[in-house]
Amino acid sequence: MTDMTRRHLLACAAALAATTPLAAATAPGIHVLKDRNCGCCTGWVEILKAEGFEVTTENSFGTALIQHKLDSGIPQDMHSCHTGQIEGYMIEGHVPPADIRRLLAERPDAVGLAVPGMPYGSPGMGPEDEREAYDVFLVLKDGSAEVFSSYDAA
Repeated sequence: MTDMTRRHLLACAAALAATTPLAAATAPGIHVLKDRNCGCCTGWVEILKAEGFEVTTENSFGTALIQHKLDSGIPQDMHSCHTGQIEGYMIEGHVPPADIRRLLAERPDAVGLAVPGMPYGSPGMGPEDEREAYDVFLVLKDGSAEVFSSYDAA
């Protein structure tokens, strides 16, 4: 039996902390409205879960989902297939988890983030190594939007 020294215990604790995903401990919950039959919505939800987000989903579709987006301040030209809500922000479409974390860290006075349409290679929309270029927009409360981050084509 080996002697457990304080130094050994601290080294083990540091090694465990280094291998534990920080996202799992710090990512808040996100509620997602989506069409129950949409595979890309499910793909995006699974990516968020893998990144440590606590995700709840609610099935919605058609005019009810569109009305929810509009009532939440997401302009029609920013719409995609699913809509999430996290800590008072709206997340529209295939927004990468890193951008959601950045939004929550920076806390801008905004409605939230949007990836309009369904760009190929965005999270949940096919392989990233075949990605087409796309932008993530910060949707402002006056209905305008500005580029929050850009992703080049692979």
